[in-house]
Amino acid sequence: MSRNLTSAAGNQNAEPALTPKLRFPEFRDAGGWTSKPMSTVYSFKGNNSLSRDKLNYERGTVKNIHYGDIHTKFATHFDITTELVPFINPSESLASFKADNFCVEGDMIFADASEDLADIGKAIEIVRLNRERVVSGLHTILARQNEDELFLGFGGHLFKSKWVRTQIQKESQGSKVLGLSGGRLAKIEVPFPSPAEQQKIAECLTSLDEVIAAQSQKLDALKTHKKGLMQQLFPREGETLPRLRFPEFQDAPAWKSKKAGELFAHRVESGEAELPIYSVTMNDGMVKRSSLDRHVDDIADPGANKKALKDDIAYNMMRMWQGAFGVAAEDCMVSPAYVVLAPCKGVYSGFFKYLLKLPSSLRLLTANSQGLTKDRLRLYYKDFATIPLPHPSFAEQQRIATCLTSLDDLITAHSAKLSSLKTHKKGLMQQLFPSPDEVEA
Repeated sequence: MSRNLTSAAGNQNAEPALTPKLRFPEFRDAGGWTSKPMSTVYSFKGNNSLSRDKLNYERGTVKNIHYGDIHTKFATHFDITTELVPFINPSESLASFKADNFCVEGDMIFADASEDLADIGKAIEIVRLNRERVVSGLHTILARQNEDELFLGFGGHLFKSKWVRTQIQKESQGSKVLGLSGGRLAKIEVPFPSPAEQQKIAECLTSLDEVIAAQSQKLDALKTHKKGLMQQLFPREGETLPRLRFPEFQDAPAWKSKKAGELFAHRVESGEAELPIYSVTMNDGMVKRSSLDRHVDDIADPGANKKALKDDIAYNMMRMWQGAFGVAAEDCMVSPAYVVLAPCKGVYSGFFKYLLKLPSSLRLLTANSQGLTKDRLRLYYKDFATIPLPHPSFAEQQRIATCLTSLDDLITAHSAKLSSLKTHKKGLMQQLFPSPDEVEA
């Protein structure tokens, strides 16, 4: 996306304080950007304070943009044909709605309340209304351009740029819940180049957004496929045959059920100094402790840790009911607070990594944990050992695990690609818009 961009460092006529680091070749000699107070670029229009219970998704004549949807689901560029937007209930009077307060294309809508500084003043730009009537709702600020100085599509990206976001955050007020008023929003400086350069920037970033959205859809489709596949590959509660079996196991016997203590022995061995230390995570299984962002003090005496061998399962006693466990990728040490399960003959740990994550399994793990409240629940080995676990032959266990592991690898690869695209966009945004440091210099 950035190969056609040119560094602006060599432009002697530009104003450094308002010149981004990267510009498209045709604009490298265009000079610095204009900066105006938001109050001169935009005027603020009225909104309403209708709560969720005054809205519905079935019928009505006017749609309502709720601040919660800005925070959670609406795209930066709001297109009414692709977004699910609630109607105002027909029972609500629309008599007080002024014509000037209905949204028009090019409007910006800001969420004026948030518990998170990163989200206060989060905004969407209305780029397509398809002749529908739409109003700005509860905890929103509706802003409309005075002179159409900003190209349609540019504003959505502009109000996500670092300098503008930093200004908005500084204008927010509150402790637990942050608030933003139109009066304070009016004070921020709005930087922009010529309409032609705005259009070029908007098209570049919008095309990148489309790539990110497509990648996100691929990732969601893979996760949905995995969820559906697991529902087919494992029997439903009370049943002994799954809905789907691989061809080589079509005529295999029904799954058996054994107590966990017959499938996994309790390994209680002391750690050894040369072994790496692993931790259990909720989503990623067992990972090297050194790879975690959080700081964990190592126990000085390795022997105070527990030893886990490759293919053992280690679980966090206090979080096993939530699925906090993993399979050891190598011989290692783990916290003495963990329980280490050694697979018995005929047990493929990779299979049980998926079985124990099923909702039905988590319910059993919760039911067998000891404690008065969920934050105090503990699953000791003696209680885990009594839980009945369904399973097929070793060969079928391995086949199921291999299939799901391959799918997980694909999900991981697509997730990494999505993260890379988002990182690229973030870096590009920092280059295409003036930065706070340069502006204040």
